[in-house]
Amino acid sequence: MTLNDPVLVDLLKKAYSAEKAAAFAYQGHANSVKNKLEKSAIHQIEVDEWNHRTEVLEIMHQYNIPVSKWYELRFYLIGKIISASCYVIGRFMPFYFAGRLESGNVCEYFRIKQFFNSLNITAHDTILYEMGIKEKEHEIYFLEVIKNDKLLPFFEKLFAWGGQSFNNIDLNKKYPVEESDHYCKK
Repeated sequence: MTLNDPVLVDLLKKAYSAEKAAAFAYQGHANSVKNKLEKSAIHQIEVDEWNHRTEVLEIMHQYNIPVSKWYELRFYLIGKIISASCYVIGRFMPFYFAGRLESGNVCEYFRIKQFFNSLNITAHDTILYEMGIKEKEHEIYFLEVIKNDKLLPFFEKLFAWGGQSFNNIDLNKKYPVEESDHYCKK
């Protein structure tokens, strides 16, 4: 089967490659922290990102969607640059920007699910829902680590993330998969 929705196809290609950037970034982030519990948690998040990449590729294969060489190169470079920067920008910023990035990534998977649903395709609902929820868990982890940092209020004003999320998901009041279209509506 082929998808005739260029926006959905591009979202899948971008999601696949962006997961590589995230995984590379978390390699540097994990290696730059001293706290063993933080190092372990960040490493697990890296593993989650590699798993998401595998899941997205499986979906792409079902629709004969090729991997974008441009996105692969672009996100490879982005991931490696972010990874290296974690060693020089201090402790707060890697946690802050990881949380901010994850906050936006949550909606990526719910939007992909909504695009598939608009084509009457529901076969991927569960995995896309699970990946979106996992990204939310990542967001919450990173915010929890820095919630009492004195830099947070300044960065919240500057970059519009912290007390306010970029998504409307509350893990304490989750909608089931079938009702998750309430998430990430623009």
